[in-house]
Amino acid sequence: MKQYGIALLVLCIAVVVAAGCTGLPSSYDSSGSSQEAAFTTDSSGYRADMKVAYAPNAAPMPVPAGTPLTQGTGTVETKIIRTAFLTIEVKDVTTSVESLKAMAADKGGYLSSSNIRTNYNNRLSGEVVMRIPQAEFENTLAGVKAIGIVKSASTQGQDVTEEYVDLLAQKTSYENQLAQYNAIMKQSTRIEDIIKVQEQIDRVQTELNRLEGRLKYLNSRIDLSTITVNLQEPEPVGGESGHNFVTTINEGISGFLGMIDAIIILFFTLLPLFILGVIGYYAHRFYKGRKPAELPPSEKKE
Repeated sequence: MKQYGIALLVLCIAVVVAAGCTGLPSSYDSSGSSQEAAFTTDSSGYRADMKVAYAPNAAPMPVPAGTPLTQGTGTVETKIIRTAFLTIEVKDVTTSVESLKAMAADKGGYLSSSNIRTNYNNRLSGEVVMRIPQAEFENTLAGVKAIGIVKSASTQGQDVTEEYVDLLAQKTSYENQLAQYNAIMKQSTRIEDIIKVQEQIDRVQTELNRLEGRLKYLNSRIDLSTITVNLQEPEPVGGESGHNFVTTINEGISGFLGMIDAIIILFFTLLPLFILGVIGYYAHRFYKGRKPAELPPSEKKE
């Protein structure tokens, strides 16, 4: 009985050891290494468990259904890019530019650009581009119109909500892909696997950077509205003041030289006709000289 007891105990131990071995992950081989068993390859050369992730130019992974698209902690609101274009007649362009600069700073914005130039009639004109917080857009617009006489004005509102939401969805998708590729990279040991995963990480990161850049640009245009103001001074009554005698002489000389130029152009234009006329005249004289002279009627024989 004692021998049977020992044999039964040995059998129980063997069963427990066998059960423990089968409970280990199938990826472990006899040497204790799991990497090669865990990542098997198929005929395409990609590891079977990573084939989808390795697919070149893979489309962005869709956002799971029911996932709310949010910006920060709130839902995405309507995104509008607001712009305005005005032409205003002012008494002093330089002073008006400074007034618009101070107005923009007072509203929490700034002057994106300003330009003052002198026209051909010695009148000043200018262009100012203002970037104003969207909440102050209407108030600033009213203030700009008050600095002079409005010659023209137009406002636009571009709804970019659809593009904005789409960019957020793509950004979330690429961030999910990047997290998965980074997790796979940590598990990879073979050089060829690491290279393939790194290529996909670089591709996804490039697309992610592009999307983030576009979102940053849209946020800038949405948060700060753009007001472009063209400034011009009124034309003096009676045109330019004073009489310039030198200008009159110069205009006379210019007119004289212009007439000479016109005569020269006309001469060379008609020269071929003149040459043809001379040739025709002398040809007619030559032909007429060769004909015998006709006798007077009284000298003709009856």
